[in-house]
Amino acid sequence: MQRKKLAILIFDQVEVLDFTGPFEVFSVADELHQFSLLEVCTVACSDKPITAVNGLKVVADYNFEDCPEDIDILVLPGGDGTKQHYNNPTYQSWIEEKYHKAEQVLTVCSGTRFLASLGLLDKKRFCTHQEVYPALAKLVPAGLPQQHLRYVTEGKLTSAGGISAGIDAAFDVLQCLAGAQVANKTAQYMEYHRNDADSGHEYQRHPVTPVKHFSLF
Repeated sequence: MQRKKLAILIFDQVEVLDFTGPFEVFSVADELHQFSLLEVCTVACSDKPITAVNGLKVVADYNFEDCPEDIDILVLPGGDGTKQHYNNPTYQSWIEEKYHKAEQVLTVCSGTRFLASLGLLDKKRFCTHQEVYPALAKLVPAGLPQQHLRYVTEGKLTSAGGISAGIDAAFDVLQCLAGAQVANKTAQYMEYHRNDADSGHEYQRHPVTPVKHFSLF
């Protein structure tokens, strides 16, 4: 397969594992195959360093203006910052353009907010963080939430539940792109036990207990 370009959006108050988990999966797969599979990069709104949840500072590879035009796979992570950026016209314009051009799109956690604001989840199955489903129901009443799943694929869109679910969804995307052998080899190297889509029901049986006056998503 020809090496594909994969871009991960990052922004202030992005959830760390939401973007570093998929980054690790895709970049390790590329490394294990002599850098022939995926050219992985990060993209931010500007050249300024972003501050992720809990203070991690990151400088993106590109900004919205100079990032590659031909992005094949788009990754939209979540985090508290989605609440500030999901209806920002600058973000909406860039995401909508890249979404329609991409072969595959992965959202993690509350990254679904970006697509919901653009009407791109209407009549589609989707997953998000358990605490975000009520907000998404208001943003996209025509959507089809899949709270019992860890991740789900609808056409070219794969959406993951909260935080760590993005790793499993990334492996699923990798398997679709490069095959089961590549995905399993990558998981073995990372010493990661993959969870299937149906494992999401565990979080319904043992839901997160919200902390009063505190919400990350």
